[in-house]
Amino acid sequence: MDSYHIWTVGCQMNKADSERLAGALEHLGMSSVSNPREADVVVLNSCVVRQSAEDRVIGTLGHMKSIKKDRKEQILALMGCMVGANSKDLSKRFPHVDVFMKPQQFGPLLEVIGDRTGIDVEGCLSNLVPTHPSICSFVPVIHGCDLMCTFCIIPFRRGRQISRPLDEIVAEVGSMVNRGMKEVTLLGQTVDAYGHDLEGEVDLADLLRDVSNVKDIKRVRFLTSHPNFMSQRILDMVRDSEKVCEHINLPVQAGDDAILHAMRRRYTQREYIEMIENIRKTIPGVAITTDIIVGFPGETREQFKKSLDLITDLEFDKVHIAAYSTRPGTYAQRNLTDDVSVEEKKERLRELEETQKIVSARNNEKLLGQELEVLVDGAKDGQWRGRTRTDKIAFFTDARELMGRVVKIKVSRTSPWSLGGVICN
Repeated sequence: MDSYHIWTVGCQMNKADSERLAGALEHLGMSSVSNPREADVVVLNSCVVRQSAEDRVIGTLGHMKSIKKDRKEQILALMGCMVGANSKDLSKRFPHVDVFMKPQQFGPLLEVIGDRTGIDVEGCLSNLVPTHPSICSFVPVIHGCDLMCTFCIIPFRRGRQISRPLDEIVAEVGSMVNRGMKEVTLLGQTVDAYGHDLEGEVDLADLLRDVSNVKDIKRVRFLTSHPNFMSQRILDMVRDSEKVCEHINLPVQAGDDAILHAMRRRYTQREYIEMIENIRKTIPGVAITTDIIVGFPGETREQFKKSLDLITDLEFDKVHIAAYSTRPGTYAQRNLTDDVSVEEKKERLRELEETQKIVSARNNEKLLGQELEVLVDGAKDGQWRGRTRTDKIAFFTDARELMGRVVKIKVSRTSPWSLGGVICN
C-alpha cells in the first residue's frame, strides 16, 4: 500500500485529527493523493454537529460506493463524530466501509493496514504528529466536553473532557515548529477548561506560557472557549505574552436569558456582557468573535431580536451563525419541539448576517492607516495573504518570497471580511 486520501469536514479538531492520522500513514511510507480513486486507503473524517454536515458525509459515502466497486482492494474508513459507541447500524447502512473509528481512534485503521501488509504499525500510534504541518496548524489539547448543552451532540460522540499532559503538548508543538509550523492554535471544545481534570494546579494560562516559550514559535492562539471557564489568569496571559494573539472566541449562542437557560449555557446575557467588558478592559485592541444559533426550539421573534441587538451592542469582529438543527440523542431532541420553521430560521440567519456585515465593516474601517503585524500563510490572485494578530485576513503585494514571514503592513483599504495594505518592511 503506497497511497492515501483523507477527506475532512467539520471543525478544526477534525482537521487536526486528519493531520495527525496523515502523519501516522506517512510514517508507514504512504503518500497523499488528491484523487480518492487513486488511493489505496481512503479516510472520511465526519461531522454531525449540524444536519448539513452529516448530509455532506452521507453524499460522499455514496460517491465512494461506486469507487469501491471498481477497487475492491481499497480500504475505506469512516472516522469522526458520525461514528458513535455502536457502529453496527452504520455498518448495515454502509457495508462498503471497511473500518469505523470514533474521534481520535486511529488504531483500527492502522491494524487493518498492518494485517494486510504485514507491517508493524505499533510505532505509528506513538507518532501521531503531522509530517508536513501548515504554517498555521492546530494541536488538540483537550478532548471531549462535560457541559452537556441541550443542543450539542459533541459529548455523546467525543466523550468526557480529558486534558492531554502539558509536557506532551509542548513537545508536539516543538516537533511541529521544527517541521515548519510558525503559528499554533490550541484546540478544545472547551479549551479554557484545560487542566481542570489534571493533577496539580495546571490551567490554560500555564499551557499558553509554556507553548509560547517553545523555540522559534511565532504565534499562539486557542479556541473554542466557554464563558464559564474564561478566567482572569487566562486573560492576563493573553495581555502579557508577546506570542499569544489578542483574539478571544467566546460563543454566546443566544441573547435571551430564557433561551440560554433552555440551552443549559449556565450564564445570563448580563453576565456575558460583563465578561466581554472585562476582556476589553484587560486586553487593549482585542478582537472578540462569537457563535450564535438561530431558531432554537421556542425562540420567538422578540427573543431573537435580543441576539440581533447583542451583535450591534457588543460589536463582535466576527460571528459564526448557524440555524438550529435537531441532533439525535441530545436533550433538545428528546424533550423540546423544533417549532421554528425552516423559512423563519433562514430569515433570522439572513438578518444576523446582514447586521454583522455592517458591524464588521465599521470595525475594520477603524484600522485604516494603522500598521499591523501579518503572518504570511498563502497567496491568492497575485497577492500575499496572511492574518493579523487579531485574526483578520490581510492582502498585500510584494515581489519577495515571504511565505511564513511575519511582516508589517499599513492598512489602505478595508471590507467587512478582509484588509488590504502596503508592506512597511
